[in-house]
Amino acid sequence: MNKVYWGDCRDSLRQMKLEGIEVQTCITSPPYYGLRDYGCDGQIGLEETPFQFIDNLVEVFACVWDVLADDGTLWVNLGDSYSSHKDCKSTSQTFALGTAKEQAPVMDKGKSRIRDSRMLKSQGFKNKDLMGMPWRLAFALQNFGWYLRQDIIWHKPNPMPESVKDRCTKSHEYIFLLSKNPQYYFDYKAIQEPAIYGDDDRASRGDSRRDSGMNHIAPKKDKRAGEGRISYEGEKNENNTSNGQESFVHINEFRNKRDVWTVTTKPYSGSHFAVFPTDLIEPCILAGSRVGDIVLDPFFGSGTTGQVAQQLGRKWIGCELNKEYESLQNKRVAQQGLELI
Repeated sequence: MNKVYWGDCRDSLRQMKLEGIEVQTCITSPPYYGLRDYGCDGQIGLEETPFQFIDNLVEVFACVWDVLADDGTLWVNLGDSYSSHKDCKSTSQTFALGTAKEQAPVMDKGKSRIRDSRMLKSQGFKNKDLMGMPWRLAFALQNFGWYLRQDIIWHKPNPMPESVKDRCTKSHEYIFLLSKNPQYYFDYKAIQEPAIYGDDDRASRGDSRRDSGMNHIAPKKDKRAGEGRISYEGEKNENNTSNGQESFVHINEFRNKRDVWTVTTKPYSGSHFAVFPTDLIEPCILAGSRVGDIVLDPFFGSGTTGQVAQQLGRKWIGCELNKEYESLQNKRVAQQGLELI
């Protein structure tokens, strides 16, 4: 597979349906509302109103639904926007420290939809309102029929600085996990993380019993139990008092991945500025697909999703409106024996 469809992703996805293509997971980051002009007619993100933007994205993911396996998953990253009736910078939250040298097409003053005070007021947004675009999309997809399974927090240790004095600097975005059905493919073991034992320091000191795989006696005073913790059930005698013989249990080396992912944004030498960090995409691919499955990104951009999918032994399909990104995609996915069609 490993193919890019050029043009409006809705048209491309409908063509894929006609071709009988089925993908296992979709991982994507649509353009954020009213922040960037990518220089293409019909681009998503420059709609007249925020709700037209949401409607267009719902249409995109309706087309994704048609080519997604019944047990497939959808992972959507979307940043937020502020309603800014007065002059202020419109800086995408994916624009990180170290990338200022790149030419990002920030909207000219007066042209950005998030500065159109008359329109914003008519839509119910006050000056300086956080517009809540990620959640508006999540609820709209839920109303369409998607199962909204989780909101994952992308924590950015190196966020873009903001010269604000009446709120905190924003350092996170959302990734929503959605599915077509209540049961779906999700390889939780593939993304497990090392267990953390809290006040129990055996994990850090390399306890010989733990390393040898032996079971451990749980401290009687610690009755907490769960993933990566010790559980115990002390034996009782006929007087219901402990005989001091706690049961042996096993300490798990790994725990389920948590829903806050700390991933640093990194600059990219190409001209595409809002690139997906590879470390952000990897767990989505590992959990959402098997080796050999097809991974879809309808907003392919510079091709990061294809690059990571390829490295992990998956096939990929991308949809992209802007032909100028073709050379960047070719560089990112270039591997021996895996040519771009």
